[in-house]
Amino acid sequence: MRAEPAGDAIVWGTARARWVLLATVLGSGLAFLDASTVNVALPAIGGDLDADVAGLQWVLNAYTLALAALIPLGGSLADRFGRRRLFQIGVVWFALASLLCGLAPTAETLVFARGFQGVGGALLTPGSLAILQASFVREDRARAIGAWSGLSGIAAALGPIFGGWLIDALSWRWIFLTNLPLVAVVLLVTARHVPESRDPEAPRRFDVPGAVLVAAGLGSLSWALISAGEGGFGAAQLGLAAAGVAALAAFVAVEARSRHPMLPLWLFASRQFSAANIVTLAVYAALAGMLFLLVIYLQQVAGYSALAAGAALLPITVLMLLFSARAGQLAERIGPRWPMTVGPLIMAGGMLLLLRMGPDGTYWDTVLPAVLVFGSGLALTVAPLTATVLAGVPERHSGLASAVNNALSRGAGLIAVAVLPLAAGISGASYRNPELFADGFRTAMLICAGITVAGGLLAAALVSNRLDTDAPGCRASAMNRKRHCAIDGPPIEADIAPQRS
Repeated sequence: MRAEPAGDAIVWGTARARWVLLATVLGSGLAFLDASTVNVALPAIGGDLDADVAGLQWVLNAYTLALAALIPLGGSLADRFGRRRLFQIGVVWFALASLLCGLAPTAETLVFARGFQGVGGALLTPGSLAILQASFVREDRARAIGAWSGLSGIAAALGPIFGGWLIDALSWRWIFLTNLPLVAVVLLVTARHVPESRDPEAPRRFDVPGAVLVAAGLGSLSWALISAGEGGFGAAQLGLAAAGVAALAAFVAVEARSRHPMLPLWLFASRQFSAANIVTLAVYAALAGMLFLLVIYLQQVAGYSALAAGAALLPITVLMLLFSARAGQLAERIGPRWPMTVGPLIMAGGMLLLLRMGPDGTYWDTVLPAVLVFGSGLALTVAPLTATVLAGVPERHSGLASAVNNALSRGAGLIAVAVLPLAAGISGASYRNPELFADGFRTAMLICAGITVAGGLLAAALVSNRLDTDAPGCRASAMNRKRHCAIDGPPIEADIAPQRS
């Protein structure tokens, strides 16, 4: 049960409603913008800081690691100590980390700052939706969340273009420094117009050991895989991999015994929930690996500017904005199995079309067809996948289930970014050699396509085709309001339920 806001509930269409929506959209937009622009900046970062492939992998993975480990914990802390308070802390934290990123003198400093930034993202992202859920009157909540979704989607779509322009016109550092004036606006509006709310029934203890173990496990595995790309699997890499596996095993043991776990294992007793998350692991691993390498290819091999590389990906977000809700409606009519099967297969087709790219090809005859096919498959997949996750558990746990699904998608992306260059033979400074990188890129796209096909086949085999929108765990609006997905992870449900006792 969620608490009502401390003051009067907000009604849609009022001035106060607009201010609250502005604060939450701008706040979460900070994380969305950075997620969609940092990929575009990787070649410029590598050239300026003399970073090799491993350094670029860590620029992405340091942020993703913190986000994957702490998003569920961030939602619980917000319920316990106040959603507005945690949102403000997350925004300030994100701003300080962004400043450090923008001023980073070395690749190592930037990696540290990106991890620091991920902590802020884990605090503010679930908090922004929880504020809307707690602040608006019940009948206006879906409308407020839908508006947040659409506006956040626009921010994500424009992010790579704006970031690419900043990189070309000024420096990659400005994609971080431009966060600072936005933060000032968010903090001012939040302090003046956003009501505080909390859940009086929220647990007083949190799963800090679980968060530490999952971060240690994923971090050690990433370190082992990324360093193996440079010098192969030696004793150090094998030791790190073993430590990572041991930490993740300990994490499972701790979650099984914890009274307030961040990953409640009982959720996976639902076959539908487990099946949807297996598909999530495959689809988002391939997605993260493809996006990581594609923007580098466009700039280093095809000769695109940062602005052009960012704009090249715009059709993916536009297709998701236009068609994700319709995909959800389709899943309501025919069930989620076939959209979740066909969608990944179409995504794989788009990845295979990327094999046609070359230094002499044009955007219109090589890149655009691949991006359109891939984006269509992603749009067909996301809403049914999210709805299936929510339908697999009772409604009171829908927010927890969605947070778990989001964390798993980030973890899958983190491992994919670590292992894919190793599997494709991309290491050291090879990304600066167009011929070497092009060969590795083609291998990587074949691997990504294979993983995505596996995700579609798993959906066909494991996902039940019955999605009863009257069932306790699924509201009919759940699919329709998920109009936006930050490309690197599925949407987070607003109803972040208290953890099970």
